[in-house]
Amino acid sequence: MSGIGDTIWAALPVPGILVDGDDLVSDLNTAAEGFLNLSSRSVRGRPLWDVLRLAEPPLAAVARAREQVTPLYINDATIETGPRSRVQAGLQIAPLSGQDGAMVVLVAPRDAAGRPGPGGAISAKSSKSAIGMAEMLAHEIKNPLAGITGAAQLLSMTLSEEDQELTDLIVAESRRIVGLLEQVEQFGDVRPPERSAVNLHDILDRARRSAQLSVAGHMKVIEIFDPSLPPAHGDADQLLQVLLNLIRNAAQAAGPAGGTITLRTYYEHGLRLQGPDGEGQKVPLQIEIEDDGPGLPADIADEVFDPFVSGRENGTGLGLALAAKIIAAHGGWIGVTSEPGCTVFRLSLPMAPRELQEDN
Repeated sequence: MSGIGDTIWAALPVPGILVDGDDLVSDLNTAAEGFLNLSSRSVRGRPLWDVLRLAEPPLAAVARAREQVTPLYINDATIETGPRSRVQAGLQIAPLSGQDGAMVVLVAPRDAAGRPGPGGAISAKSSKSAIGMAEMLAHEIKNPLAGITGAAQLLSMTLSEEDQELTDLIVAESRRIVGLLEQVEQFGDVRPPERSAVNLHDILDRARRSAQLSVAGHMKVIEIFDPSLPPAHGDADQLLQVLLNLIRNAAQAAGPAGGTITLRTYYEHGLRLQGPDGEGQKVPLQIEIEDDGPGLPADIADEVFDPFVSGRENGTGLGLALAAKIIAAHGGWIGVTSEPGCTVFRLSLPMAPRELQEDN
């Protein structure tokens, strides 16, 4: 880098590491030097995973990201910053186009409560309070809406056909609002998943068939499955809800012209999420739902898993938030990469314990 590039790199408020095509460190920015307590000069030429010390480096995932020239997001990782010092952080690893395999690694340290550092999301406590308030309001609003709907239906019996169009509109819109409120209540449901050994291909097949009977009937669906994929440790009904929602979203994004949805599964050895207690959980089972639609709107791409954020007109903005909540309750991870012509939602899930697989 040179000129303004050097200035921007040095001024980045998050730790950044540049690596070459062999995963050897080329440079650290100022924030990374402070975070790792190392100078850029002292680590140049050293292997990335000797400098950024993770319990299980995601070697296969990084190699795939480099090969496909796509960014990689790791939600929770524990990094050793000293003999007795560990920090929980999120990682963003992105290939640099036209740089012979070079990549930039950005580190987003989290505070003691597991939240992102400055500039990050609101606290889990605040989010939970907001959701609880929305759930309470949803319950209270549904009762008067039921009365409005009933009154409109009774009134329509004494009106002319022309006036009945107005009461029909009242009934239809009231029912639409009730549907939205029910989604809010569903989002506030904190029941834990009832886990067992789950065949992900069976659930994907059920979700595909259901979607193709409704909104995805005009879409071509391609299945690229790993036949040796072991069972997941999850709640079949909740996972079906997530996958069905993602497939429907992909179909709706394509619009009436149609397009292609690709369902893909594979096993990624060594992928691990780090929990707030410091204990890591392996999440080797990968599901990808890819579509060739227009991509996510740029202004919401980083917020699609937040409640009430939607890229569709009349969208509720709760489907992806609920999906993220369900996957988190399973100890898994959900992420998305999107550009025009290629949007990929990826789920990472834990494998069922061996004793459950044997009983299945």
